[in-house]
Amino acid sequence: MAKKNRNEIIEKIVSLAKRKGFVFQSSEIYGGLNGCWDYGPLGVELLNNIKSEWWKAMTYREDVEGLDAAILMHPKVWEASGHVENFTDPMIDCKQCKSRFRLDTLGEMIPEKRKKKALAALKEAIKDDAEKKNTFDDIEGNFSDLDEIFENLLEKIGEGLLAHLNCPNCGTPNSFTAPRSFNLMFKTFLGPVEKLENAIYLRPETAQGIFVNYLNVQSASRQKLPFGIAQIGKAFRNEINTKNFLFRTREFEQMEMQYFVKPEEDKEHYDKWKTERIEWFKNLGISKEKLRYHDHPSDKLAHYAKEAADIEYLFPFGWGEIEGIHNRTNFDLSRHEEYSGKSQKYFDEAKKEKYIPYIIETSAGASRSFMAFLVDAYHEEEVKGETRVVLKFHPKLAPIKVAILPLVNKDGMPKVAKEIEANLRPFMKVFYDSKGAVGRRYRRQDEAGTPFCVTVDTQTLEDNTVTVRDRDSMEQIRLDKKELLSYILEKLR
Repeated sequence: MAKKNRNEIIEKIVSLAKRKGFVFQSSEIYGGLNGCWDYGPLGVELLNNIKSEWWKAMTYREDVEGLDAAILMHPKVWEASGHVENFTDPMIDCKQCKSRFRLDTLGEMIPEKRKKKALAALKEAIKDDAEKKNTFDDIEGNFSDLDEIFENLLEKIGEGLLAHLNCPNCGTPNSFTAPRSFNLMFKTFLGPVEKLENAIYLRPETAQGIFVNYLNVQSASRQKLPFGIAQIGKAFRNEINTKNFLFRTREFEQMEMQYFVKPEEDKEHYDKWKTERIEWFKNLGISKEKLRYHDHPSDKLAHYAKEAADIEYLFPFGWGEIEGIHNRTNFDLSRHEEYSGKSQKYFDEAKKEKYIPYIIETSAGASRSFMAFLVDAYHEEEVKGETRVVLKFHPKLAPIKVAILPLVNKDGMPKVAKEIEANLRPFMKVFYDSKGAVGRRYRRQDEAGTPFCVTVDTQTLEDNTVTVRDRDSMEQIRLDKKELLSYILEKLR
């Protein structure tokens, strides 16, 4: 897909999202705040439906319990977890225009032709430096993809390669600072005095709240291994660069489940959850052709992980992670035991022994999932010479389930339509619309992703039947008013 076409698709989706009330830029009347978004009337319904389906899939089973931990935690939690030391991104600045970039994603902004030229210049510049030349040759020998070669050389010989690149923003050559680490946690202070000993952090992930509570939950719920703890909550990361609409933001929501297992059974449960989680997206309508696994090579694993895979979705801008599956071993619980001085061991009654469980993590981004479902639902179709824009959400996720439309705003039709609306509203999100031609009202509901439109017309007044229009096929059937609720509820299952 050409870059121009990809950008056009994203622009259309962002425009539709604002116009229909899915997503607004945060603080827009003040010029907006970079990397922060507000969910409008339709957006909050879609987001809540996604979270509800995830919550049911995770906690409506006997081996997973729910939790809602505090955003603010004791600062030693983040020392134990490794976030204070390791939760950093490599950062560079342009000396000329002062733009700031993540070193590990700089390659995404450099054209292929420019990359090749820079690599050739670097190879020539280091030909007499045996160590750097060997590093260059090893990377070139191990990777065939230009982007992978470029990314790995940025990591290993960053300053050398940067000297041969122009700033993507202002075009100035050889203008980058040396790479340095930037901690992504937002720091604040507890209480009125801003002293170092009062420093705390907005959580960068929800997982640690689960880890420090795992024995409380296990004891209260009388669970035995294997069991899980699920949580949905806000997290905050001071990203160097935000980009691609909702994909990388500074405030976001996570849907995480930590599954505690016997150490010798870690591989079995890792593989099981890896399969279950990708199937969840498929079952809610995501095209299977646009989903894939990205398994992390051993040299790219996070400091806590034994094994890791991303579930990726093919966005218009390329493949991007929407959920991570990780074997975190006993790293987190062991560190919390060390730093807190409190035992985190589980007593296995069958074995009559204590040990620290391994943890299999499923970590989905609610915001990224929202974006994936929105992008995947977006369709443009030619109907009678006109373009129909329709969001083909799975009925369970659709913000509005049914629209009630009186054919004309007179002759008693609005009264009947309002009665139908009142009957349906206790069971689902309903929208009443009596303004404009019925065809135009159908199109408005197509853009909102509403699966069903119910039209009250002259025949309704005669025999109590209504027209039910299906969003995707645009086919219409007539149905008795008394059968309408059961019909729609069945379709929403």
